[in-house]
Amino acid sequence: MPFYVSPEQIMRDKADYARSRIARGRSCVALQYAGGILMVAPNPSTALHKISELYDRIAFAAGGRYNEYEALRKAGVTYADVTGYQFDRRDVTARALANWYAQTLGGIFTDSTKPYEVEIVVAEVGVKPDDDQIYRITFDGSVSDEPGFVAFGGQADQVAAALKERFHDDMTLTEALGAALEALAAPPAQGSGSGSGSAAGNGAQATELNATHLEVAILDRARAHRTFRRLRGPRLEELLAESRAASAASAAAEAPESASDAPAAQAAEATPPASDDPPTGPPSASGDGIPKP
Repeated sequence: MPFYVSPEQIMRDKADYARSRIARGRSCVALQYAGGILMVAPNPSTALHKISELYDRIAFAAGGRYNEYEALRKAGVTYADVTGYQFDRRDVTARALANWYAQTLGGIFTDSTKPYEVEIVVAEVGVKPDDDQIYRITFDGSVSDEPGFVAFGGQADQVAAALKERFHDDMTLTEALGAALEALAAPPAQGSGSGSGSAAGNGAQATELNATHLEVAILDRARAHRTFRRLRGPRLEELLAESRAASAASAAAEAPESASDAPAAQAAEATPPASDDPPTGPPSASGDGIPKP
């Protein structure tokens, strides 16, 4: 006799399975800076890419199961090429690709026994910063427009919270890379994750992130045609050194201010607060406090 399982329970089990599998990986980030869009992913492999070019001004980044998001990347490249050939290259946009990915992942999530264990970001750089577009597509086909920055894969909520504190408009490439590295290396929040494995996979690496453990790419707004460019080798090491030097200088500048505020705070704590209650002791001029006739 077959067992009955409600559709709500089936979908809930699929979602829980996909989330738990994605959370085992490491988070990646994409954020705007003055010259374009920066994408950073912890990735020691030189053969398996998490970040790739989709079209002239459009990039693809993903976290989760490699063979699944690689198949989606190839399908997205085919979709973009066919659309650009049949119509016009200007008709290939990040919004159209995000909607296509959402339909594909939504169909897989609904119809397949096992959902895809992936989270995808599609980013398009515009002629000016206001035209930039960043979309996040989750395993169930949900799409969200992410202005400014986005964290995905791994413990994305924790990394996004750390990145929000450091992100601001018109960042330089060095500042954007420094903010991304600090967010990826942020310690796990108390009570986050389902165990030590998920926390360890959240960018809380045992060693400092360096050029050999990072995959970094940009969409360069200044380029006229193909804007995607990977940062690697000496150029990436130079940017890492500059970003860490800037972070150290910023921390050193904040330290004296904190130190100068400490004595004032201690003095304020040592001074008892003034009371609004009436005096309970005798007046100083009356001696023993007994009224005189």
